[in-house]
Amino acid sequence: MKATTLKEIAAILGISITTVSKALKDYPDVSAKTKKAVKDLAEQLNFTPNSFAVNLRTKESRTIGLIIPEVVHHFFSNVIRGVIEEADKNGYLVIILQSNESLELEQKQVELLFNKRVDGILMSLSNDSNDDYHLKSILTRGIPFVQFDKISKLIPSSKVVINDQKASATAVQHLIDIGCKKIAHIRGPENPQNAIDRFLGYKKTLEKNAIPFDSKLVYTCQNVTYEEGVKFAEEILRDHPDVDGIFAITDLVAIGALSYLNENHIAVPDQIALMGFSNWFMGQVMAPKLSTIDQPSYDMGIAAFSLLLEEMNSRKAGGVFIPRIVELDTELIVRGSTIKKQ
Repeated sequence: MKATTLKEIAAILGISITTVSKALKDYPDVSAKTKKAVKDLAEQLNFTPNSFAVNLRTKESRTIGLIIPEVVHHFFSNVIRGVIEEADKNGYLVIILQSNESLELEQKQVELLFNKRVDGILMSLSNDSNDDYHLKSILTRGIPFVQFDKISKLIPSSKVVINDQKASATAVQHLIDIGCKKIAHIRGPENPQNAIDRFLGYKKTLEKNAIPFDSKLVYTCQNVTYEEGVKFAEEILRDHPDVDGIFAITDLVAIGALSYLNENHIAVPDQIALMGFSNWFMGQVMAPKLSTIDQPSYDMGIAAFSLLLEEMNSRKAGGVFIPRIVELDTELIVRGSTIKKQ
């Protein structure tokens, strides 16, 4: 069915299109009688304002783009919730796109958001993202842009992050403090900055405690999955039977490792202590419960949108916005996988 227009309402009531528009917006120079007639007819005809036309006038779409590697990932699902709730409070809609850890798809999605004329873009980079041309093009077009979680340090945009080196150092130091002397690390792919920083935190903490770094104790995930946790736990036991601690890049990987250790009757934590990262709820239903680093995903979503809104408002007012980095706190959560019997 064809949508009703302002012109049709004006023709039926015998008034101008301008008067109809003013009546719908409650302008004071339109009489109460005319306002009522216009609004009653608009309701009767199921009139909906043409948002595209409004956007052309205001030069705003009231939409933002959110590009994430995975929608169903527990961390990113909480980020999405934080972004959507905060965006809704401020009258914005969110276009959510999933890059599937693909640089090519990520580049296409940035172009799509350009075509949708979004007011701003939030992005956590894919593991495959090793070319920043599409990121630079966001800045070149003057579109407000905030990176979060997985970022490029080379792109001068605002960012919402945690201190991954510090957080992983806390995790590894905890393993050392409970007596671990040979600690393996199941790390993330070589591209993402957070995987790099968590690895560096692991390496530096070993060196700080006079434990020699051994590259053979580092196992690299390609997709950061449960299955890789299972696979690498098997390899660690086969290659290094004297390992007494494992630090995994995420809880999902750690849970894979824990499942393998349990199935093969390796006592956790007495034979091997295990530390995850992100504080996924599934870690609390395992036996033993998984020690981890709490990563504030919901708060990251709120902070990312708030920072984007600050930049959008600044640009709208004609100001010069200086990109900022917001660093959120993390917390060590000690559970059964690292509490050794006395």
